[in-house]
Amino acid sequence: MVVPEAAWNQNYKYFERIGADNVLFVSPGAIVMMTVNAEAIHQITSRRENFPKNTRDYKILEVFGRNVVTTEGLLWRMHRKVTSASFNEKNTALVWDETIRQTQGLIRHWMRGDMGNESTETLPNIDQDTMAVALKIIGYVGFGLKLLWPGEEIPADMDPEIAKFARRDPPPGHTMSFIESLEQTLEKIFLKLLVPKFLLKNLPFQATKVAYDATENFSNYMKELLKYKQRAIQAGDGGEPGMDIMGQLVHTQYGREKSSGKGKKEQIKLDDQEIIGNAFIMILAGHETTANSLHFVMLELAMHPESQRALQRDVDAIFGRDSDPLTWEYEENVGPLLGSTVGASMNELMRVIPSVLEVPKMVSPDRDQPLMIDGKKHILPKGMSIGLIVPGVQRNPRYWPKGDKNAEEHDANKFNPSRWIQQPDAKTKADEEDSDSAPAEDWGGYQGPDSSPSLFRPVRGSYIPFSDGARSCLGRRIAQVEVVAALSVISQNYSVELAVDEWATDEEVAVMTKDQRRELYKRAIKEADDTILTASQLITLKLRQKHVPVRLVKRGCERFLNDL
Repeated sequence: MVVPEAAWNQNYKYFERIGADNVLFVSPGAIVMMTVNAEAIHQITSRRENFPKNTRDYKILEVFGRNVVTTEGLLWRMHRKVTSASFNEKNTALVWDETIRQTQGLIRHWMRGDMGNESTETLPNIDQDTMAVALKIIGYVGFGLKLLWPGEEIPADMDPEIAKFARRDPPPGHTMSFIESLEQTLEKIFLKLLVPKFLLKNLPFQATKVAYDATENFSNYMKELLKYKQRAIQAGDGGEPGMDIMGQLVHTQYGREKSSGKGKKEQIKLDDQEIIGNAFIMILAGHETTANSLHFVMLELAMHPESQRALQRDVDAIFGRDSDPLTWEYEENVGPLLGSTVGASMNELMRVIPSVLEVPKMVSPDRDQPLMIDGKKHILPKGMSIGLIVPGVQRNPRYWPKGDKNAEEHDANKFNPSRWIQQPDAKTKADEEDSDSAPAEDWGGYQGPDSSPSLFRPVRGSYIPFSDGARSCLGRRIAQVEVVAALSVISQNYSVELAVDEWATDEEVAVMTKDQRRELYKRAIKEADDTILTASQLITLKLRQKHVPVRLVKRGCERFLNDL
């Protein structure tokens, strides 16, 4: 189970087979605990000092410098305090607006600019496109970078220091464009970690050469952006603190004081390498995880037409069919969206296909720690490694209602957003827990629950796509808003259907009977399901070798969805 693919392929099945939610792997050199028990997970994530993050497993993310993800203890406190300032509702509203604009650009890109078409051509791998849209959003909102869609031109009045990030060809001083350097850095990050820099540069292999060039280019881009922000702030033109991530980090270099909560002021400063390290993490977390969620939820909705139709009905009820998405207001609409089938579909996707498969923790090296599980006290030895298996606990039928109330067997392994839709008077154990679960200290970021109050509220510890506790994901609220906004823009006028080109031409489909179309689409669903099972985790879980082709179709022009 310590191999990421095992956590994905086995999820809860391994624990079900042996009849236990907590498993110890014991060897002469180490003890490792794997758990899918919500009670244990909630205690572990709540007691940060007793169960710190096992930062050894995150060294791959420290290639550009120490950051909020890779640090622990007092150093982590400093990084968290600084980086959390950018994650507030004001900036989340900016993400909402930019997501709407960029999703409209994505649709134009898919339609090849002809919005009169009833359908796109087959889109072979939309994961690249969802990655592009998410990068454009975090690039603009988080760093002030305007990244362009194919066919768009760099505005003549754009600052040349910023314009070079939008170029598709390498600017002077670089051998890769900014986007290519980021893509290749993420793809080759293990080589960067495992191979010394001198060898990486000089080994006669294409992969090592690309890895070296990519990381050097990306590092230089970040250094140039850092210098640009430093000059702007020194000149008094840094904008409002917190309006962009890099600007907020740079502000720490100029004596930013932070209250310690006890009447004292503590000086918080990051050096250049730490700023670049955190910028890399924010770009990575701000686009790859969200892009994967948007990609997979579109596939699952195409595979589950009934769920897609329910989502579209809720989008219609909230926005109408004819409203202009650019007029949609964040404060007015985000709550209803998160409490609708749109929010339920996002929650369900993150339950069955989380971006991260395991949250590594450890018992404090200072002393043994007690853990209460099912009313019994257990002592965990100091220094023991712990793995919180995300897809395992999130598919543990002990904690989840059935999506299909009439199903004889539990369907926790299946995507079904209706499991989140509950009766208005329903109350869960999670609702009772929330009344006394306020954090003792504000660690920044959104402090509300993972699920809308109008949806099913999972038991604490059973739903951890963003981890939980003080070390939970800073960008949780932003990611949720990004996904529901993008889904709404797409679903207002379009449906997503699986492509069937592998088995039939458009002409052949046109003359098929309803039963023939239904059987053909079931075949496409089976193939898509099998392909999703091939997903693997490098940094996040995504499709790598195989892809699921789809088509974007104007509502009312679907070929298959209304036949199932």
